[in-house]
Order: sequence, then C-alpha cells, then structure tokens
Amino acid sequence: MSDSPVSNDHAVSVSELAASLKRTIESNFDHVVVRGELGRVTIARSGHMYADIKDDKAVLNTIMWKGQVDKLPFRPEEGLEVIATGRLSIYEGRSNYQLLASSMRPAGAGALMALLEERKKKLAAEGLFDAAHKKRLPYLPQTIGVITSPTGAVIRDILHRIRDRFPVRVIVWPALVQGDAAAAQVTAGIRGFNAMTGADRPDVLIVARGGGSIEDLWPFNEENVVRAAFESEIPLISAVGHETDTTLIDYVSDARAPTPTGAAEIAVPVRNDLLLNIDEHAARLKRALARRTARARDALRAARMPRPETLLQSKRQRLDYAAASLPRATRTLIERSRARLAAAQVSPSGLRADIRRARQSLRETAVRARPALLRLMDRRRVSLESQGKLLETLSYHATLSRGFAIVRSEDGKLIRSAGVAENAAVFKVSFADGDVSAAPLDGPPPSSSPAAPAPKTKKAPAKGQGSLF
Repeated sequence: MSDSPVSNDHAVSVSELAASLKRTIESNFDHVVVRGELGRVTIARSGHMYADIKDDKAVLNTIMWKGQVDKLPFRPEEGLEVIATGRLSIYEGRSNYQLLASSMRPAGAGALMALLEERKKKLAAEGLFDAAHKKRLPYLPQTIGVITSPTGAVIRDILHRIRDRFPVRVIVWPALVQGDAAAAQVTAGIRGFNAMTGADRPDVLIVARGGGSIEDLWPFNEENVVRAAFESEIPLISAVGHETDTTLIDYVSDARAPTPTGAAEIAVPVRNDLLLNIDEHAARLKRALARRTARARDALRAARMPRPETLLQSKRQRLDYAAASLPRATRTLIERSRARLAAAQVSPSGLRADIRRARQSLRETAVRARPALLRLMDRRRVSLESQGKLLETLSYHATLSRGFAIVRSEDGKLIRSAGVAENAAVFKVSFADGDVSAAPLDGPPPSSSPAAPAPKTKKAPAKGQGSLF
C-alpha cells in the first residue's frame, strides 16, 4: 500500500481568512456611492440603523451609526430610493460584507415628493391639518416672535414691513433654515417661544424662509417641525419659500403667507388706516349725538311742560306765610306757658326741669321741621301736578282747541241738534278763544215775534273774531 502525497499548502483558520478579506475589502472599497431602494429598515434602541439597499438582482446590508442617523434630513422608510455614501466592510462573525454608510439622501426630487406625499397622508389622517384646530390671529399683537436666520434678506424684509405698517416689538429666535440641523433648531424655536412667560411671550409667531429647491425646504417637511407647529399655543404664521412653494408646515399653521413680507402684512394692520377709521367713527358719533339731542330738545318743546318756577310759586308763597306766622305762634305759646306757670304753684327746680324739657323738645321740633316741610311740599307738588293733568284731561277746552265748538241757547243751555238750533232766535257759539252770537241762516221761525237784538256776550271777541250774522 502506497502513501498518499502530502500537500505543501499552509492552512489558515476561518477567522484569519475573514480578517484578511476584511482588510482587502476595506482597503479597496474605502469610499463607495451606492444607489438603490431601501428594503428592511430597523432603528435599534441604541439609535443605530440597520437596512437593506437592493435592486432587482442583489441586496446590500447597510449599517449607519447613531451620529449619522441623527443628521439625516429625512426619515428612512422602506421602498424609498436612496443614494448612500460610505465604505465596505465585513462582519467577521458571519463573513458577510456590508456597507457602513456615513450619509444618505433620497435619490432625486421624485423620491422626495413621494416621501412628502406619504408623510402628508399620514399626518392628515391623524387630524393635524383639520381646520377645527386653527387658532385666530390677534388683530393687534404687542409682540411678534420670528423664527428664521438672523442674517439675510428675510428678516430684513419682515422688520421693514412691520415698521412701515404698525411698529411693534419683534423678537428673533435665530435658527438655521437649511441643512441637517435646521429642523431641530426650528422646532426648538417654536417650543422655546411657547415656554416663555410674562410680557416677553409673543402674541403671534412667524416661521420664515426664502425660496429654494425641495431639498432646501425639506426641514419644514419634517415631522418634528410639523408637530411642534401643531402643538403651539401661540398662533403661528408660516412663510416658507415663495408663493408656489408648499411645505407641510403650511398645512398645520394657523395662517400661511405667500412670502415673508406677506407674513408681516398678515400679522399687523396698517396704523394710518386705523387712525382714519377712528376719526371717521368719532365724527359719526358726534353727528349721531347732535341729532339725538336735537330730537330730544324738539320733543321737550312740543310737550309744553310748565316751568319749574311756576310749579313752586304757590308752595313758596305758603312757605312765606308759614315763616311769617311762626314768630307770632311762638310768642303766643310762650305767653300761654307763662300764664300756666303763673297760675300753677311750681318750685324753681321743677320749673328748670320743664325749661330743659321744653328746650329739648324745641330743638327736636326745629330738627324735624325742615324735613317735614320739605316732605309736605313734595306731596303737595305731586298732588298739584296730578290735579293739573286730570284737569287737562277732563276739560273741554282741549277739545275746542282742535276745531270744535259749543252751541248754547240764550239761557245757557246746550243745543245738541240742528232742529233745536233752527227754532232758536239767537244762540251763542263758544270757540277756544272766545264766544260769538249767531242766528239761523233763514232767520227765526215765522210764528215767533221779532227777535230782540242779540245780547252781547260776556267775553269780547278776540282780535280777528266776529259775529256769524
């Protein structure tokens, strides 16, 4: 039996081979750019991302560490086409090659638009875009908070427009508006303003940025920015991009401005227009008050109310009479008291006591006299006014003043029908301003004797009056 030939090849261990392959791959593929569709995407608790980048023929395991994941300008999702940059390496435990990605971006605007549309549907389904959540903007804010870059034309345009329309206090929260860190800084600005208290807390917020490509405006499509805008207790105006640009923050904000300058116009009114409106309303108010006063004055004159002096004349006269008789009554009372004192046998001490009681009574009477007199005058005044109104209501003179007349016979009896008036030789007609004598148009009845001359009335006709003969 012959011996088999012995090989001179050196045998290596599996781990040594894996380490050799790793050095070879990492040295030859230290910088690669791969384009493909994301398959499985997993974000571990540590923050690292494990994903597959694939096409129709192959799959590449991909790892991205937490530091790079936090800087991604979008959320990696399955089905999104991306371009990843990194280096190839080997996981020695399984001898699998993998891509250690240092950066990743969607593959073109089409992919971003697809991601944007998918995210828009998701947030809309949660109700973040519902109009019921929109807050009303304050008509005249005292303080405006602006979240934007502190340098550039955007903040200058906003400040210039606010200064021209209605100068108010503006607080700027500096934030990047483009790049990987922009979304986090804009979110911090919205939440920071809402956390403020006191007089420094803004009444309205403006999130502003100039125009740009979809990649430039992408931070305003991030979920953290959209949710911060939705949760803002302060009304928020979005002014991102130009009029044709639309981002997700526009859907969740309380108002959308086509440009940053338009946001300033929405935030504050024009001061000069307000002053003109105030002047116009003041002039209208003055005219309305003048008309109301004139109508009230005319109504007062038409009522022919008596003058207050006329109503108080009789009361004053009675008061004068009472004041004039008061000394005499006082003297009479004193004399009667003296007579009773002389007739009565009283002691000096009792007399002094009576004097003290009398003085006290007199003081009390003097104190009560004036209020009682005023109350008496008020009651008499009210009674007089009531009787006067009743007299006017029941008097026939008011009826005569409206064009009516009273017909009486010679002996003063009322004539209530034309037949009685025809049989009367002479009758008297009373008007509001006087009486006249009259006779029937055809003269007295034939059977009656010639009528004596008409007696003269007690009241002479006023100027312009005459007989009806």
